[in-house]
Amino acid sequence: MAKVYYSISDVNHDAASPSILAVGDSWFFYPIPSAPAVNLLEALAPAVAVKSHTIFAVGNSGAEALDFIGTGKYVSAFHTAVRLYGSGLSSVWISAGGNDFAGFGDLRPLLQVNCAGATTASGCFVTGAAGLPGFFNKVESYYREIIGHLYTRTPKNCSVVMHAYDSAPPNGVGLFGLPGWLKGALIDAQVPLVLHDDCVRLIIDELHRRLKKIAKSDPDFLHVVDARGVLTASQWANELHPTGKGFQKIADVAWRPVLASLGLA
Repeated sequence: MAKVYYSISDVNHDAASPSILAVGDSWFFYPIPSAPAVNLLEALAPAVAVKSHTIFAVGNSGAEALDFIGTGKYVSAFHTAVRLYGSGLSSVWISAGGNDFAGFGDLRPLLQVNCAGATTASGCFVTGAAGLPGFFNKVESYYREIIGHLYTRTPKNCSVVMHAYDSAPPNGVGLFGLPGWLKGALIDAQVPLVLHDDCVRLIIDELHRRLKKIAKSDPDFLHVVDARGVLTASQWANELHPTGKGFQKIADVAWRPVLASLGLA
């Protein structure tokens, strides 16, 4: 039976031996039940179970890449999982970076004070160290530190799989009727409505580019899933999360071919 473990106590209860470690945010932990998949891990579990793999997840909804390094919120859980299961891992999956820019307090500082006259998405963002380039330099460094911790504590043939999500619609829809994470900042910065989708797409494209840059440093073991453009507007539950069917589509269309090429699915 396919199973994803979210706590060490559950692993111990079943005497399980996790062979895939999933490090990340709500795309791995999304708690809202929605058939046929609650989150990306639940959508992928049956595919890797065929190869006798078991998934253990560390992190939580809202986790940022920064939370897995230094004195971050989930560093202890991450390091403990690697210490306990690292020697038996076939792969580590990382889903991080989305929450680093999502939310008014994160996205608004990356946008110009007044974007009313902008004609392109790139023209809406602050440049240099204080803007989008500096932001992605930090996210890239966080990923490299996470991967660095794994390198000396997992088998030499343990793959690392990363992704940059898909471009969510900045429609203001959040959870339980609350505001979303993207539209508010775009409105406050007076970004022309016609550029809202392009602004989100620019961020996702740059995250993807940075992950590809990281993977290029060790292409045999570092891999990037490209899920951009997979979902339609109706397959998003809100500004950050796909519907259950959306997660399943991401799993089937974008993730499974990469995992199959690595012998994981």
